[in-house]
Amino acid sequence: MMDSLPDAIVNYILSYNNNARDVAVCNCVSKRWKDSMPYIRSLYFPRSSFDNHTGQEHPDNIVWKMISSIVQLEELVVYTPFSGAGLALWLSHAGSSLRHLELRMDNLVENQTCNEGPSKLDCIDAAKNLESLKLWGVLMTHPPRWDAFQKLWNLEIVGARMEDPALSAALRACPNLTNLLLLGCEGVISVSIDLPHLQQCKLDFYGLGNCSISVTSPKIEILEVQGCSWIRVCESNCLKNLSIANNAGRVYMVDFGKLEALEFLSIRGVQWCWDAISNMLKRASEVKHLYMKVEFTGNYEALQPFPEIDFVEFFNSHPKLQKFDIHGAMFAALCQKNSLKHVDSGFVIPCLEEVVVAVRSPLNAEQKMSTLESFLRYGKNLKRMVIKILQMKSSHSSADDFFDEVYRFSRMNDDIVRIE
Repeated sequence: MMDSLPDAIVNYILSYNNNARDVAVCNCVSKRWKDSMPYIRSLYFPRSSFDNHTGQEHPDNIVWKMISSIVQLEELVVYTPFSGAGLALWLSHAGSSLRHLELRMDNLVENQTCNEGPSKLDCIDAAKNLESLKLWGVLMTHPPRWDAFQKLWNLEIVGARMEDPALSAALRACPNLTNLLLLGCEGVISVSIDLPHLQQCKLDFYGLGNCSISVTSPKIEILEVQGCSWIRVCESNCLKNLSIANNAGRVYMVDFGKLEALEFLSIRGVQWCWDAISNMLKRASEVKHLYMKVEFTGNYEALQPFPEIDFVEFFNSHPKLQKFDIHGAMFAALCQKNSLKHVDSGFVIPCLEEVVVAVRSPLNAEQKMSTLESFLRYGKNLKRMVIKILQMKSSHSSADDFFDEVYRFSRMNDDIVRIE
């Protein structure tokens, strides 16, 4: 069938072939198929591309031959090992046309000397017109020699060892980013992100969980931060989704501007200072989905329980709340004996549709059951309640009785309530 098609149609069809192995096979089919090579727009080299390579030619040269045969390569993805010299050669030919570049750098433990050729990071500067750059396994202890990627809107770095000056220099070279992802990055102590067009930002810092971050991006809509103790976001009027977690350290301070547009808020971690928690809850008064999984509070080493939270005051302060995920300490704080003491006859939770409650202890069982019942009583639009019984010790004298109460409650309201 392909033999009967005009050359232009054959070239068009084969130009969508991007896997390097498939391209190489097609080149062996016929001269006509090989002649379509210059029209390919995207090349992908999987990790296993040269696993069975037994020839004399170095893989870098094989990649170079394929790239140099293409007139206008727009996307290059390389997961197979390569050298800095090889990358420099590839980008000397294709750098001006590349729009998307993804590289598995594999240089986390690299100790490169000046005699070993150019740094892999420095070589990327040749691709001036990049719109998207994704790097895996990066060593960024020295500022990369990048001028500026004016067209770059997406930067993703996954698995990196970096130092603050190097990261700051890299971000300054990408002034027009709208999407930034730093995942599994180690070595960051303090960083300031000043990107006027940034809309989505995900930061995951690996280590002791004690780094600080400052973000100045007036257009930011989605922000996820993991592993920071001090977080400042000066301009947050457009922020819709916010997630803050610290599984290794403490969260001491969160400083945000107005959160008028915030719809989703997630706060997680072992220990947060109470001032940080109360500050977030106060500013997130318009939130629609709230997820809270913080085990303890306390400003110093001592782990302390949450202070009492008034049930009525909390929901009056969050009138638009539609979904509420509460785990352990927050639920216990809502279940204190005075929490439901002053309930006005006209009190309702107007928008709440779904509640997910995680219970880890049978202590204070009567108040916990009263709080669960209050969700149904005052949540006039409640459609679903999930009660998760987590790690409850059956040896505790009241555990069985409490579970019986929860089970009875779920059976009486089986159209809404279920147990996990």
